Amino acid sequence: MQIFVEIVSSLLIIAGTFFFFVGVVGLIRMPDVFSRMHATTKCDTMGAGLIYFGLIIWQGLTFTTLNILLILVFIWITNPTAAHYIAKSAYVLKLKDEALEVSEI
Repeated sequence: MQIFVEIVSSLLIIAGTFFFFVGVVGLIRMPDVFSRMHATTKCDTMGAGLIYFGLIIWQGLTFTTLNILLILVFIWITNPTAAHYIAKSAYVLKLKDEALEVSEI
């Protein structure tokens, strides 16, 4: 049973790392603020979810699992909220048609 837990948790952590990698590639390659925001926030939320679920499965039912779950809920609440305010400020500042270069950031 322990080998099954380690395999499942390892697969979840690897999948979460893949989503983080895709988010970084999207941040570098996307042309405008809205596309970059979409790529990073969606992949960060999914990547963190998969990694933390992998850690929860690997850890078992302990107090640490509750802490990891609370961190995950906090990320799921704050990440979309932050993305909303980034999009709103970019819209107000009329950054829709302007592409920010990576060197400008």
